[in-house]
Amino acid sequence: MFRGEEIKLNNKELLPSLSILHSTVDASFEAIMEKHLYEVYRLCCWLLQDKIAAEDVTQEVFLRAYKSLPGFRGESKIETWLYRIAINESKRYLRSWSIRHIFYQAEPDVQEFLEIEEGVMKKEEWRHLATVIAKLPFRHRQIIILHYYEELTIEEVGEILEISPGAVYTRLHRAREKLKVLLNKEGEKWT
Repeated sequence: MFRGEEIKLNNKELLPSLSILHSTVDASFEAIMEKHLYEVYRLCCWLLQDKIAAEDVTQEVFLRAYKSLPGFRGESKIETWLYRIAINESKRYLRSWSIRHIFYQAEPDVQEFLEIEEGVMKKEEWRHLATVIAKLPFRHRQIIILHYYEELTIEEVGEILEISPGAVYTRLHRAREKLKVLLNKEGEKWT
């Protein structure tokens, strides 16, 4: 184009390119959702200890991800980005006034988690451990779940929680100590 030459486009000329962009974002999001839905839902189940709340929060996670997908810079992995959103949404859910003041907190449904991890541990050991982990404060429970159950590295956990690897090690140590105290209170040996 030469200087001074104006480019005049009408809305009809813009629509095809906008619809292609929109369909590309939709296709990208659909692929992301298909690949990561179960992992995000499982994480929310662990963090919230409530299947119905986890479904709601998972929907909110993917709604936020969809709205933010065009701005995703790719500085981290998609999984890390989604886990960070899931943790933030879970925190928001747990802090909400209605949950703390209107609804009572039911005991976690451990049977649901047993089906997922049945091949890893015997049922009774798993039930007991999951019950004890559910008693941990949220910040300790999230570290244990991300590192041991989601099998994320210290660096990935740090990226999700937006803290340094050193802080992850510290929190992980404190979470294990709290878990140890809880297990000892219940007469279990810490191994």
